[in-house]
Amino acid sequence: MSQQENTQVNPVKAVDQVEEICRTLIRFDTSNFGDNQGPGEREAAEYTAGLMAEAGLEPQLFESSPGRTSVVTRMKGTDSSLPALIVHGHLDVVPALKEDWSVDPFAAEVKDGMIWGRGAVDMKDMDAMVLAVMRQMQAEGTAPRRDIIIGMFADEEAGGTYGASWLVDNHPELFEGATEAISEVGGFSANIGGKRAYLLQTAEKGMAWLKLAASGRAGHGSQINDDNAVTRLAGAVSRIGGHQWPISYTKTTRAFLEGVSELTGVEFTEDDPGKLLDELGNVARFVGATLQNTSNPTLLKAGYKHNVIPGGAEALIDARVLPGQMEEVLAKLQELAGAGIDLTMTHQDVALEVPFAGNLVDNMVNALQVEDPGAVVLPYMLSGGTDNKSLSRLGITGYGFAPLRLPEDMDFTGMFHGVDERVPVDSLKFGTRVLHRLLTTY
Repeated sequence: MSQQENTQVNPVKAVDQVEEICRTLIRFDTSNFGDNQGPGEREAAEYTAGLMAEAGLEPQLFESSPGRTSVVTRMKGTDSSLPALIVHGHLDVVPALKEDWSVDPFAAEVKDGMIWGRGAVDMKDMDAMVLAVMRQMQAEGTAPRRDIIIGMFADEEAGGTYGASWLVDNHPELFEGATEAISEVGGFSANIGGKRAYLLQTAEKGMAWLKLAASGRAGHGSQINDDNAVTRLAGAVSRIGGHQWPISYTKTTRAFLEGVSELTGVEFTEDDPGKLLDELGNVARFVGATLQNTSNPTLLKAGYKHNVIPGGAEALIDARVLPGQMEEVLAKLQELAGAGIDLTMTHQDVALEVPFAGNLVDNMVNALQVEDPGAVVLPYMLSGGTDNKSLSRLGITGYGFAPLRLPEDMDFTGMFHGVDERVPVDSLKFGTRVLHRLLTTY
């Protein structure tokens, strides 16, 4: 067999490729423990680049630190006057403890019509859909109308320092001509008021990862100590973790709740949105956290022996902040921490809110409704963050659009960073059809 024959793309439909691509990606353990710890994304990036090269594209690999690897390529469009669209995913995943799972989290087992494994929904499913659509388009000779920049990034699960953020800072030319982007955690279905609605992500909260440090007088555990660092830190952590942030509506959350009210017939009451949240089922886990700022203690560290009072203590706080409120939230956290507590920002990133309007939004809505006629599409805010934050520094407007039509009884939001993460194969195929329609027509 000649080399040309060996590398020729088999013109298989995207829906027939997506399952195997997704399972292969899951089998690469790309666990991200933060602080540049973990196996890295190199093997997954090389596999991804291989699929791109086999399809006739010219992928570039970028290693920001040993093993921390992203891959980017560009599909040329037929109309150079149109701005480019970035379609991006991330290759890293949060860690998974095998003993907690009912299956091997990196075996990509297919069971009950679903692919099980770490990254099945966050976000190797979307990666696979994008790669499958790209391969079909290349195999059939279908060029997009505009340039499509495909990026598979490292390190999203730890803020993108070694992935999207690094690429924006060091290789902004990769994204030249792009004005819009789509990525994860949007376009999935939810049962609201007995109707299927798709949630398109048009906003995401900002991030403020803080370290609290208390110092005091070290001494023997049997002595009276009125300068105890652990006591001082514990008080600060309790005040921050217990603080009730007020409800505050953005354009996105207001539009979402008004849409839910219309679907369910339940009145939207600004002072008490609880009745509307009750209509959302498991989706309330995502949406409820977007109606206010949050500040959750996530780690405590102090001491080294039972009978020794340490001279210092530390805690980590994960604060998620609504658009336009970062300054006042940080001031409140300092006030809650109190005297004798030093606050240090370990990672901060911007909140985003973009219009639920325009040609891209219209095309995303249309692509969903062609595959699912009569479906309702609502904008919503993500309580977490995505690599759209990094791209926004280049003036790029980002949306969350990883389309999935899900079973009504599936706790989809619980899959994110959860045990026994899984995605239905039929949902993957649905999303692949939607993305194919979008990328070939927009």
